[in-house]
Amino acid sequence: MSQTDIVLLGAGKIGRMIFSLLHGCGDYCLHVVDGDQSNLNQIPNVSNVYKYKQEITETKKLHNVLQGKFAVLNACPFQVTPMIAEAAKVANLHYLDLTEDVETTKFIKSIAQGSSKAFISQCGLAPGFISIAAYDLAKDFDSLLKVHMRVGALPIYPSNALKYNLTWSTDGLINEYCNHCQAIHEGELREVLPLEGEEAFSLDGVSYEAFNTSGGLGTLCETLLGKVESLNYKTVRYPGHRDIVKMLVQDLRLGQRRTLFKNVLEQAIPATMQDVVLIFIAVNGYKDGLFLQETYAKKIYHNTIDGKEWSAIQITTAASICTVLDLLHKNKIPNKGFVKQEEIFLTDFINNRFGQYYC
Repeated sequence: MSQTDIVLLGAGKIGRMIFSLLHGCGDYCLHVVDGDQSNLNQIPNVSNVYKYKQEITETKKLHNVLQGKFAVLNACPFQVTPMIAEAAKVANLHYLDLTEDVETTKFIKSIAQGSSKAFISQCGLAPGFISIAAYDLAKDFDSLLKVHMRVGALPIYPSNALKYNLTWSTDGLINEYCNHCQAIHEGELREVLPLEGEEAFSLDGVSYEAFNTSGGLGTLCETLLGKVESLNYKTVRYPGHRDIVKMLVQDLRLGQRRTLFKNVLEQAIPATMQDVVLIFIAVNGYKDGLFLQETYAKKIYHNTIDGKEWSAIQITTAASICTVLDLLHKNKIPNKGFVKQEEIFLTDFINNRFGQYYC
């Protein structure tokens, strides 16, 4: 049986999980590109897998790898995303990424105009799956009042003052804490400050806090503007985390020295594989004349897959982009131009072989 050629850019924490899922299903031939040999060494030397040690910014070499492939999956830092997307357009193949960066997504949308291939940005957990699930709840209401989305990737055994461990991209984490956020408030699109809007809630008897962070809404503000009074996204942490981060970002001004901030976090906060991803969505409005609320709540834990331990954030992020690729390959989502996450049906996502990791 023939396999579909896919280029995977980046063999880091998430890239390796993407590789494991796609290679394990047997339907895809993978071409893995990374400038770090140690990352590539963790990709096994098996049939129908090709590895390329080269910097993503080596444009000519990148174009050579992309030629003739079905799609490129971008698991690289957001700083190189515009260049990768442009290369994908020149090579005329489908493009998928995991970025949470708002400005980067705007760029992807602009170059996707008129393309005969799909450009699908923000294919991770949040943004990504959270938009699919929230829109699925919202679309059944006759009129909407509130769509509130809460997501957190948390250590199961917090052991430091931040009650946090590094579980994914440090650059992405800093972006979330430092960049301005979008929201709809009283029916109007607003820009709100990160680390503000703190609230407390509990789930399954555990106390949490949530606060504004950047990027998690994806394109939902655009989709629901004029249809909802309140739409917002907040990151979930254990109580006390936000106050410490706010001191680091604002009082010590590390938000203006992000390279230093990254070094501090990576030297002081250990990574962990023992984590849980928490997803909570609350939607309320009117349906058949009744004022109702519907919620979606899920906890997804770290797991062992094919004999290897993976963190919950690796599983959920990789499973999401693999699901979108699979649905694209099976013609279950639009296959040209810019595709929003909320254009994907939740039932199609959950029933997919990769989407089932969210069940």
